[in-house]
Amino acid sequence: MASLERRLFERFEARFPTRFRDTSIDYGTDVFLKDASGTGARITTRQKMFIDDVVSLEVKMPDGLEPVVLNGRVRWVHQLMAEVWEVGVEFHRVDFMRMHRLVRYALSAQNN
Repeated sequence: MASLERRLFERFEARFPTRFRDTSIDYGTDVFLKDASGTGARITTRQKMFIDDVVSLEVKMPDGLEPVVLNGRVRWVHQLMAEVWEVGVEFHRVDFMRMHRLVRYALSAQNN
């Protein structure tokens, strides 16, 4: 029996330093983007998160331009080790321009 895939968009590896928006903490210190799709992302963080927390992430891109901002809601949380969590974030809406920029650099990094 074939498994039913619930994703509308394929998930891609996107390992970029990230930070919570409106914080002074440096990129990649407390939060790191692991992978993403058009509708969500997986992050690791040192900040304890809870289901339904609203998050705004700034993803630092290699082009040196403005960071990509991703807004969403926490859908799942798994503790990886003491004070490190893996978190699934569902985006509030799909922003194809932001996703295109993430995909372009993620694929570029994979091909090098």
